[in-house]
Amino acid sequence: MMTLLRYELLKTYRKLRTYIGFGLIIVLVPLAYWGMSLGGEDMARHMTAGLQKDFLFAGNLFNGWFVSHLLMNVLFIHIPFLIVLVAGDVFAGEATSGTFRILLTRPPSRSGIFAVKTVTTFLYTYSLVVFLALFSTGLGLLMFGSGHLLAVSEEGVSIFAPDTIVWRFTLAYILAGWSMCTVASLAMMFSTFVENAIGPIVGSMAVVILFFILGNLPFAFFESIRPYLFTTYLNVWQRVFVEPMDGLRMVKDAVYLGGFTLSFTAVAWIIFTRKDILS
Repeated sequence: MMTLLRYELLKTYRKLRTYIGFGLIIVLVPLAYWGMSLGGEDMARHMTAGLQKDFLFAGNLFNGWFVSHLLMNVLFIHIPFLIVLVAGDVFAGEATSGTFRILLTRPPSRSGIFAVKTVTTFLYTYSLVVFLALFSTGLGLLMFGSGHLLAVSEEGVSIFAPDTIVWRFTLAYILAGWSMCTVASLAMMFSTFVENAIGPIVGSMAVVILFFILGNLPFAFFESIRPYLFTTYLNVWQRVFVEPMDGLRMVKDAVYLGGFTLSFTAVAWIIFTRKDILS
């Protein structure tokens, strides 16, 4: 099984499509930071304008942690679209290239092949998230320095001391990767239905966009279905930057995401193990 996993990882990371997400991050992050360097200090002052009447701020709140957190909020609306480029191809790509029949004549069972492809997809998902974490925070600290973290959320403005920032970012990116695995499992599920990767990629994007829109419509009916949409819980990582941090709420959201991931993966397994491979 480990040999099969190694071959699957090599095959995945040899594809040009795998590096589209990494390439976009390498291009977008420096451009975003360059833009922030032109007007970011005014943004930080505007965010704390209401607090400056009652509190005295010392030090520079416009720093690497601030820009990394701000960029994280912006990019994680778009990261799902980078994830599905690979996850939507994991099964449909084999069907398109006609390698499934040869692959399934080998000793590994269909369940074994499915497990290896699933693990590879989730490893790719986390590798993209970890790359974003290291690249964005590293470049942010290099360009803007360190200090306190100014974080703005729906609950208000929070300022975190430097000795608490690293573990908050680490936990946030772990939870962000967990939420992106839900998106990856959705794309994998669609990938088992068809024999062309375009369908799963476009379909997954469409579902994510649709659920985001439905979950944010300010009407009673849509508010009632919001708990049943997986997109409702994708921002679980944002709760790490709220003070006081609601650990129980974070665990519940993570459990819900795990349930969606397990459900999508189970459907994909059922389809894959029962599907007639004609090419």
